[in-house]
Amino acid sequence: MKRSVMMAAVLSTALAQAGAIATVQAADGDMEKCYGVALAGENDCKAGPGTTCAGTSTVDYQGNAWTLVPEGTCTDIETPHGNGSLSEVERP
Repeated sequence: MKRSVMMAAVLSTALAQAGAIATVQAADGDMEKCYGVALAGENDCKAGPGTTCAGTSTVDYQGNAWTLVPEGTCTDIETPHGNGSLSEVERP
C-alpha cells in the first residue's frame, strides 16, 4: 500500500475515534455544542442546508456549524465575528 494511502487511512480512523470520544463526553455533560467557532471543514456536525455532518462547513466561523468545546467555555471563545454561541448565529 502506498504510504499516502496508508497515512490517509490512519488519519481517517483517528478522526473517527476522536469524534466518537467527543460525542461520549458530550453525553456525559463535559462538552457542549458551540456555534460559529469552527474553521472551514473542521466542524463536528451540522453546517446548514445541503451539508451532511462533520467536516462539511464551507467557511471559517460559519454561524450554523458547531463544534464540541468544554462546557462553560463557548461564549468566551473569540472569533473575528464575535464570540462563540450556544445557538446558531447569523454571519455575513
